Parts: sequence; structure tokens; C-alpha cells
Amino acid sequence: MNEINYEQFLSELIKPLVMYPEEVVVKNFGEENDTITIQIMVNQEDVGRLIGKKGRVINSIRTIAYASASRFGKKIELSVDTF
Repeated sequence: MNEINYEQFLSELIKPLVMYPEEVVVKNFGEENDTITIQIMVNQEDVGRLIGKKGRVINSIRTIAYASASRFGKKIELSVDTF
């Protein structure tokens, strides 16, 4: 089983949710102790859409990412920032 390209996976998951999909940038900062650190950068106007009411949208994205990484015995840390 091949590992997932988390940058592409998360980018395709997030782009339909935001107003400016062309500005979505997902960066992988590497892996340390089986934990993958990923930063999601979106337009300032899209941060609210990505986080969602009471953080429900970003928590759902994290759950999907955690589930996909756990298949390979890894963990994912996601952070959301603006340009």
C-alpha cells in the first residue's frame, strides 16, 4: 500500500469549501517521530469558511486526515494560516 500525498489530498478536500480555491496552499513541513506537520494557507476571507461555526469544518478535516494517516501508523498536525 502506497502512502498518501497529504498535500494533494488536503488541497483537493479544501478547495471546494473556499471562495478563492486558487490561493489554497498546503505545505508539508516533514515528519518527526511519526508525526506529519502540515500547514494550510488560505485567503484571509476564507479562514472563517475553513474553520466553520464552532470549528466544526476544520475538526472534520482533521478527523479525515487523522484517519487516513493512522492507516500507516502516523499522526498529523494541521494548522491554518492566512497570507
